[in-house]
Order: sequence, then C-alpha cells, then structure tokens
Amino acid sequence: MKGLWIAAGAMLFSCSALAQDAVSPPQITQAQQQALHAAVGSTARGINNVMRDAYRNPERTLAFFGITPQQTVIEIWPGGGWYSEILAPLLRDDGKLIAAHFDAESDVAFYRRSRAEYEQKMADAPDVYDKVELTTLNFDSKEPIAAPGSADRVLTFRNVHNWLKAGEEQAAQVFDQFYAALKPGGMLGVVEHQARAGTSLEEMIKTGYVTETKVRELAEAAGFELVSVSPVNQNVQDSTDHPEGVWTLPPTLRLGDKDRARYLAIGESDRMTLLFIKPE
Repeated sequence: MKGLWIAAGAMLFSCSALAQDAVSPPQITQAQQQALHAAVGSTARGINNVMRDAYRNPERTLAFFGITPQQTVIEIWPGGGWYSEILAPLLRDDGKLIAAHFDAESDVAFYRRSRAEYEQKMADAPDVYDKVELTTLNFDSKEPIAAPGSADRVLTFRNVHNWLKAGEEQAAQVFDQFYAALKPGGMLGVVEHQARAGTSLEEMIKTGYVTETKVRELAEAAGFELVSVSPVNQNVQDSTDHPEGVWTLPPTLRLGDKDRARYLAIGESDRMTLLFIKPE
C-alpha cells in the first residue's frame, strides 16, 4: 500500500494552459477517501440520482475538491439535492453542510417550488438532514450565505450560466459572497457546462455553456486564485452545439422524443471542473 496520503487530483489533474501550479491540489487520507466512498453509496440516495453517477462522477469530483468529513461545506443552489444526498451524510457527524438555496419568497415560481421541495426532502429524512443548515443565496452581498470566514469549501454545480443570465454584476456579487464566506485558505469548487473558447456572453446565456475563461474571470475578480483543473467531468461526445442548448441533453431532454436516442447516447454535457483558493 502506498502511504497514507492519497493525492485527490493526481490522476485527474489537467495540464490546461489556464491552470496554475502556485498551490498544490488538496490531499485526503485513505480513511477520508473511504468515508467519501461510503457517502456516495449511501442508501439515502434516490435511485434516479444514483443513475446519474456515470455522468457526474461524484466520488472523483469531491475527492478532487478535497472534501473531508470534518469540513464546513456550503453547497450553492442545491436544487433537488443531488449532491446534498452525498454531502449530508458525509458531513453529519464531524462536519457541517450549509445549503444556500433559492429565496423562499422569490418572484420566480420555480425557485419557490424548488426551495419548498428541498425543505420537504429534509423533513422526510431527519436522520440524514437534521444537521443541515439552510440559508439563502441572493444577488445581494448584504445577505451573506454563511458567517464570514466560516467555511472550508464552497461548491457550485452547473449554476454559473444562471448567474450570467441575471447579469454580469449579479454574477460578480455571487462570487464575492463565496469569497466572504470562506476561511483564508478555503477553496471554491466549480462544475459548469463548458463552452468552446471564444464563445460570446450572449451565446453562453442562450445555450447554458460557459467558457472556462469566463468562470476564471469571475472568480479571480473576487480575489480567488486557480489551484487546479480536472478533466473528470469532460464528455468528448458533446459537441455543445444543440437546438436547445445544454437542455437538449439529458436529464432535461427538452426536445422530448425528437432525436431522443441520439441525445441519450451523448449523455450529459461536457463540463469543466475547477478548483480555486482564497489566499491566506
């Protein structure tokens, strides 16, 4: 057996021209890796969510982000709780999960409904979610998602395009809130649908695919530094050129039965996986 330390990003690290080597990717111990493996295999997870593992690679993604059971982790806009089903049991005993969800009083009906369904999910399984702290992420720096400097990690999965749709100023405010919530040395993990380099902002908003350059621009403007880039969620079958953007692909399949087999064969979108740090 090779030592006690497992380099979480060792097999995943990409030599992207955009990546920096100033800070080493985080490492987790063998015991922490085993705990993560157990959480991914938790019986609290819904079967439909488990079926998405082949596309979303949760164990390798969270290992790359250096997630351990002892941390305080903020999950941003968790939606129906796909990742919460893993993070809640992982962090329940020795760490803390903060779910920064949609505003329960939002003008957007989808946001209100999603928040209510998430709250019901928590209520239905208190043995899993009883220690989860539920907060709100708005485009307002005066409404923090957590106490300043309290979190070890902030994680966001497939959300950046939504913030860009709200406006670049709003997107910048969101990244500022991430920075404020993290401890010095804390890290931000981002998974997002990946557009081709050079894609316009208008096209990003229309299709849901965002360039790596744009995500880096937002993060670095807030004060973050890039640690590492992983190919773990890349999908080379995805051309990113679809009639209804990223929503053409599963799980949305916005075109219904039209070319359904084709899009199912492609699978979920091509995604970037980036890790940033708040400098100490």
